[in-house]
Amino acid sequence: MEHNVYMQRALALALNGSGFVNPNPRVGCVIVRDNEIIGEGFHGQFGGPHAEIEALNSVGGSAEGATLYVNLEPCSVQGKTPPCTDAIIEAGIAKVVCSHVDPNPKVNGTGIQQLREAGIAVEVGVLEGEARWLNRAFITAVSQQRTYVLTKVAQSLDGSIATKYGQSQWITCEESRVAVHRMRAEVDAVLIGATTAQKDDPLLTVRDVEGRNPKRIVLDESLGLPLQLNMFVQPDRENTIVFCSHEMANSLKANALKVSGVHIVGAELDENEQLSIPDVLKQLYEMNIHSVLVEGGSEIFSSFLRGDHVDELRLFIAPTIIGDGMRSFSSLSTNSLQQSKKYEYKMISQSGVDIQAVLTRRMTDI
Repeated sequence: MEHNVYMQRALALALNGSGFVNPNPRVGCVIVRDNEIIGEGFHGQFGGPHAEIEALNSVGGSAEGATLYVNLEPCSVQGKTPPCTDAIIEAGIAKVVCSHVDPNPKVNGTGIQQLREAGIAVEVGVLEGEARWLNRAFITAVSQQRTYVLTKVAQSLDGSIATKYGQSQWITCEESRVAVHRMRAEVDAVLIGATTAQKDDPLLTVRDVEGRNPKRIVLDESLGLPLQLNMFVQPDRENTIVFCSHEMANSLKANALKVSGVHIVGAELDENEQLSIPDVLKQLYEMNIHSVLVEGGSEIFSSFLRGDHVDELRLFIAPTIIGDGMRSFSSLSTNSLQQSKKYEYKMISQSGVDIQAVLTRRMTDI
């Protein structure tokens, strides 16, 4: 039981790196001796010291004979920082407890092997499920070579994301909107369709919580959006990526956007002359974008669901009935219940006056 307590603390510490360590995993570390925490730390910045090093550096004296808790196997290779295993061995740590093996092929058990060869006891599997969930985007990227996709839907009780006249601000409450900003701070990119960009002209930035802004992605196959939109005039517009058809990627309008600093990426079209979601996701992974939050609208939601590209579905459900509004997945149709898209509830919680439901369908892959 004490293992769980200290690992819970390591997981809580790991959250401090949310949004700052990508594409690295979020890792926390706790060092314990005689049932007392003598050091702790977390990976706080990409390229910065790892959690184990921060924890060892926080120990007032010697860490010899102590137990080190970390939610991911300590690294054994030289990267932007030296191997953590070397520092653990040098510090005289007696035992290492970790949640799971690092799926990164460059590590993948070699850290555990090095520690054991040095005479350090290693226990693996403590709170493994919680740890894998914390780093689900990282695990998906390194083990499946693809981008992890979250879809956020803010809707009424009867499944509408806007009235029939397009009014959508605000269906859900302030607490839910803050939660969405927290989600933005944790992902590499936020994605919307051209219709949402035109109607809402969103900033797609992180507000009300601490964190860095994700990249902004809009799918606009014909490059029909006006150049005055917020995402095209922001000071950091180099963080804006527009996917369009290959034909439009070399147009005069594309060149104008490129000159302003916006990234234009050509993508394949599907049988409906819409941008191919698989090709978009493939290119996002190649850009080192390992997690993307799909925020709207209905056409985009439906396209991602239709192709089974959604790993995680976040529903913010307001206690409001709109009636004949615009439905969340209005472009998705199935001929039978057997063909319907099925998800499993991961968790349900209160979000102000709203309900937040987290659903998944691919956690068995992780």
